Amino acid sequence: CFAGMNGSAIENFSCVIYNIFLMNCTWQAGRDAPADTQYFLYWQNSRDEEEMECELYIKDENFRNMGCIFQNVSIGTEKAYFLVNGSSKDSLIQFYDEYIDLYKIEKLMPPSNITVNCDEIKNYCIIQWQRPQISHSNKDKCFNYEINVKYK
Repeated sequence: CFAGMNGSAIENFSCVIYNIFLMNCTWQAGRDAPADTQYFLYWQNSRDEEEMECELYIKDENFRNMGCIFQNVSIGTEKAYFLVNGSSKDSLIQFYDEYIDLYKIEKLMPPSNITVNCDEIKNYCIIQWQRPQISHSNKDKCFNYEINVKYK
């Protein structure tokens, strides 16, 4: 059983990785958490690495930590571990924890260097692009693209 007041743990925890190496995590305060509750996020990228506290919190209008921005995140093969605990002068706050495969939360950049060469006489176009950069090691996983051509 969790120590702490029921309904005091954070809710709706989610993270996304974007721009190759930035990670943004957000959450909402527990429904029944006291107004003075402050939350703290710790994470561990793999079992070999040290657990680290967030260095750059996102705060709400009451200066309560409601998210974190991480820089220089690298995606490994293990699940990352996230723990958010809280403190209040009045009561014990339940913690929230979750293991996440970081590659599953990566938002890919769009393709780059897109070129379009059309031959109006032969009535065809050649469209080329470079695959977007991705941060994790499994670089040759299948990429599928959809081209939407609109005629004006």
